[in-house]
Amino acid sequence: MNRKIILTALLLGVISIIFGAFGAHALKKLIDENALVTFETGVRYQMFHALFLLFLGSNTMIQEKTKKAVLILVIFGVILFSGSIYFLATNAITAFDFKVIGFITPIGGLLLILAWTILFVSIFRSKSKF
Repeated sequence: MNRKIILTALLLGVISIIFGAFGAHALKKLIDENALVTFETGVRYQMFHALFLLFLGSNTMIQEKTKKAVLILVIFGVILFSGSIYFLATNAITAFDFKVIGFITPIGGLLLILAWTILFVSIFRSKSKF
């Protein structure tokens, strides 16, 4: 499980770096400043959760069941939260109106909050010492 979590973290990290560079260089000329700030928010949260998964995968005091639940929540949370933000921020340069999927952004955010909360509760209840 730890290998899968760390590989997922690394993949999310690489994608966030690619998207960050894409936003800073290619999108800068295509979308307005507010949309670019929005896009960068998606990149930032994706990277935060890549680092979060690195912590999760390298921690030995967390049960495998908890790790699996947190991993699933983070994957779907990042897809829904950051993914929808990427689409919404680039709405002006696409033919499809992505505003119709805007309702999934807070669902993704809720999944990310749940992931952090589950991990907090798990560590709080743990008898292990750091």
